[in-house]
Amino acid sequence: MPTHEETAAFLRDYRGLTRLQRTRFLEARAAFIADLRAMEAGNQAWFRPGLVRKLTNAPGQFELRWASDGRATFSLGAEQQSGRLHIQWRRCGTHDILP
Repeated sequence: MPTHEETAAFLRDYRGLTRLQRTRFLEARAAFIADLRAMEAGNQAWFRPGLVRKLTNAPGQFELRWASDGRATFSLGAEQQSGRLHIQWRRCGTHDILP
């Protein structure tokens, strides 16, 4: 199971989401975690198409798309447990959160 941590900004952003936005984020996060598990097991090289993209103006950061105007930014951190990917959640919300 991947490990994770959240920035204070992510937690603040998440608390500000509407109920519908939270639901959509959690649905996308479930697919995201399934892909991470497949990657850890060596069954998949990257995320399914359309779920994650690299941010061009923020090296090392990516966005998880959960709605047409819903994003959660993250980076891949150093392993906290051997063989497990580590996610650092940075921000969550609309396009306004992108760096």
